[in-house]
Amino acid sequence: MAGSATRLERLLTDELGDCCAADVEARRAELDALADEAFASGVRAPFAVLGNETRYRLARALTVDGTERCVCELEALVDVSESAVSHALADLVDAGLASRRKDGNWRYYESTALADGLFAAAERGDDA
Repeated sequence: MAGSATRLERLLTDELGDCCAADVEARRAELDALADEAFASGVRAPFAVLGNETRYRLARALTVDGTERCVCELEALVDVSESAVSHALADLVDAGLASRRKDGNWRYYESTALADGLFAAAERGDDA
């Protein structure tokens, strides 16, 4: 951490022309507030969920398809157990990337606006 303090002090000296301990502490407080805001926003959950191949494939399939699908249909898209598919879908629902509807013995899943928006943004990024 001492190295980062020295580098921060050098940066502030370049920016301000002169730097003192109070300048470094003020910038650190600013950065701490930024970190608190950035990491407490709840936005991380969908990205963390998509880091798993099974969940990613299921979320992407639901988004591309644009229709509601039964678990039994979604199982054919991934090479994991029925239990693993159900768990992955529950994680997608918890992260706000899929919605679930129960109809008798059947459970149906559909992508959410959040999932659609994330994938659309990623596709736009590919074009850039």
